[in-house]
Amino acid sequence: MEGWNPQRNQGKQVHTTLAKQLALYVTLYSPVQMAADLPEAYEQHLDAFQFIKDVAVDWDDTRILLAEPGDYLTTARKAKGKEEWYLGSITDEQARTQTVKLDFLTPGTRYEATIYADATGASWDKNPMAYQIRKQRVTSKTTLKLQLAAGAGRP
Repeated sequence: MEGWNPQRNQGKQVHTTLAKQLALYVTLYSPVQMAADLPEAYEQHLDAFQFIKDVAVDWDDTRILLAEPGDYLTTARKAKGKEEWYLGSITDEQARTQTVKLDFLTPGTRYEATIYADATGASWDKNPMAYQIRKQRVTSKTTLKLQLAAGAGRP
């Protein structure tokens, strides 16, 4: 079995953005999650890696908020035994804007959302590592406007 060879793998990239890769932790159910890359790849993006450290691996509740098979999926999941919700949104090769109501949250409760999203100009082929992280107070009455880059997503 051959080991990883930087010369052989040079110029190859996954057809996705960093934000979409994070969103997959929520949109695809798996109680066994992993970060599949060399540690050096994460050292440059420790702020984004924080999501992988924080995201739950088992859930009490799952809600499909928006979906068109083969095109896009927005899923909300409640962490098992906690009052923590995670929302992931992915799209195909088409960039899209989606509006998502957070009416699945407990009414009367205020949450602080940490939003990991594609940055302006993000794209899977030209700028896959463009992401932004921001915090926002949300409630069950909040509506989020999601800007998904082509081949990208938002956790």
